[in-house]
This record gives sequence, C-alpha cells and structure tokens, in this order.
Amino acid sequence: MGERVLMKGNEAIAEAAIAAGCRHFFGYPITPQTEVAAYMSKRMPKIGGVYLQAESEVASINMVLGAAASGVRAMTSTSSPGVSLMSEGISYLAGSDVPCLIVNVQRGGPGLGGIQPSQSDYYQATRSLGHGDFHLVVFAPSTVQETVDLISDAFDLGDKYRVPTMVLSDGMLGQMMEPVVLPEPKEPDNASKGWAACGHQNKRPHNVINSLNTDPPTLERMNVDRFKRYAQIIENEQRAEEYMCDDADIIVVAFGASSRVSRSAVDKARADGIKVGLIRPITLWPFPEKILKKHVDHAKVFLDVEMNMGQMIDDVKLAIDCKRPVEFYGRTGGMIPTTKEVYDKIVSINGGIQ
Repeated sequence: MGERVLMKGNEAIAEAAIAAGCRHFFGYPITPQTEVAAYMSKRMPKIGGVYLQAESEVASINMVLGAAASGVRAMTSTSSPGVSLMSEGISYLAGSDVPCLIVNVQRGGPGLGGIQPSQSDYYQATRSLGHGDFHLVVFAPSTVQETVDLISDAFDLGDKYRVPTMVLSDGMLGQMMEPVVLPEPKEPDNASKGWAACGHQNKRPHNVINSLNTDPPTLERMNVDRFKRYAQIIENEQRAEEYMCDDADIIVVAFGASSRVSRSAVDKARADGIKVGLIRPITLWPFPEKILKKHVDHAKVFLDVEMNMGQMIDDVKLAIDCKRPVEFYGRTGGMIPTTKEVYDKIVSINGGIQ
C-alpha cells in the first residue's frame, strides 16, 4: 500500500482507477463530477493512457463500449442527467457482456435539478439503467477511502462476471477531502480476456462483440444464461456493514453519505439507552437481503434513511419479507439530513427516551 494522503473524493476516484489498471477514460464535464475528468486529463497522457472528452455523454459511453470490447479496462464518470443520456449505451454494454466502470456522482433532481448532493438515482442504478433485461453491480461507498477500495473491486467483479459495474457516489463524497491510502498500482492485463475483440493473429476464431440478435430463441437463451450469472452475483457478492445490530430493536438502513449521518445518530441514541443499530448496504445491486434477514427476528422496526423521497424502502421491505414495519426519513433536492433529524426520528419511533 502507498502512503496516506489527503485527497478530494473525485480525484481519489481517478487515481484509484489508474491504480486498478484503467488506461482509457472517456467522459464529458458535468457538476459535481467534473474533477474526475479534469484529473484524468492530466494524468492519462503521462502514463501512456487515453483521455478523451467526448462531444456528449452519449458519445462517451459508446467510446467506453468500443475500448472495453477490446479487453482493456475502460471507464467513464458523470452525474445524474449524464447517466440518463448514457442509458442506451449501458444497455448495449450489458447486452454485449462487456465489463466497464461507470461512476455516478449524484446531484439533486429530477430534470436539471441542482448540483448539491443527492441519492435520488437509486431507482436508476438498481432498476432502470437502460432497456431490456439486465443488471449492473452497483457499489455505494460512504467514505473517500472506501470509494478508492471499491473502484478496484468494481473493475475486478466486472471482469469476473463480464458485467458493467457502477460506483454510486454523490456530490458530498465527490467534493469532500479525506485521508486515503491508495493501493499499489496494477499493470493493465488484457491477455486473460479470451472473449475480447483484440486481434486473433490467425490463432483462434474471431471474437464478435455485439448485442444485436434477431433470432428469438437464441436471444432468449442468451438472456437466460446471463441471468444465471446474475444469480451467482446475488449469491456471492452481497455486501453490507452491520453496526450494533445484534440486540437492536430499531435498525436504521442507510447507504453512502446518509449512512455517515445515521451512524452518528445511532451513537447518540445508544448513549441515551435506545437499542438501535445500523445496516449500511455497500452493494445496492445485489441488495444485501441476507444481512437484513439475519435481524428480522429480534428487530421490531426498520428505519430507512436516504437523501431522496424513499427509493430504497421497497428493497428493505422485500428483504425482510414485510415481516416488520419500515419507517422512512429523508431529505431531497440536495438537502443533507442532520444527525439531530435522524436522532429525533429514532427517538420518535422508540416512543421517547425511556
């Protein structure tokens, strides 16, 4: 591991991607993620990599598809409306079974919204990133250090399962500065990707990267096979952090930036004698349902805390088979919930301080 340095979240994303072996970045500036692209524009030429500012988000995601189809590690970053523009290309990537990394530094919405932090792209990331039957592996870091760590994991899991992956950050994590330890750099390794369209030198059959298939039985078989891989991801890759949950009557469920506030509220409520814990999903897809199910028997109520109008609440309910009530507290439009607000909600659910 390298030395401990102070870095802005967005710049740490770029440096972590380079350390993970990414040498191909295609993007378009949009607040609050622009520093990712700006950092890449300086670093990539110095290390023999490729930085290209496309004419739009539509162009950048298709450039990612072209590069990643050759077997290299490629990525793009954007903020909320940019992902909407990329949705067709993301579906092409998934339909072609081509891994890549997409970073979304979320801003408030809908529409142009504002440039302040939000978590209102949860539905988009977990359910509607494009047309057709497919999923992305979606990671939700809560610190700059965890963002760095998950960038490498996202590339590795993408390669392992041949799926695009997403790191779902937000304007708070992207703009804040925290100490990080960067991983040791990996050398780009494209040789092991036997599926890639990278030249066959008359030593193997052509590899064809394509998402178009006009034969219904063949397309159905490909979709079924792809969902078998998704089932493996669901079984093996669910991640969450559990904090003081073993005896908790109230369990807060929060991810990303809102989990930081929630953790402080849990600490304060515990100090006042309230049995409350925190489950922090690290993978939003697959959703960590196994970890929530562990606590259904002793928890009396779950509290979903988000920076949106309640997009994760259905996943929480489904994960616990609707066996316990699920309350919600959220702020939206770029507003960040305070520790006191979440604490007051916990106290209210508890019926006061006993």
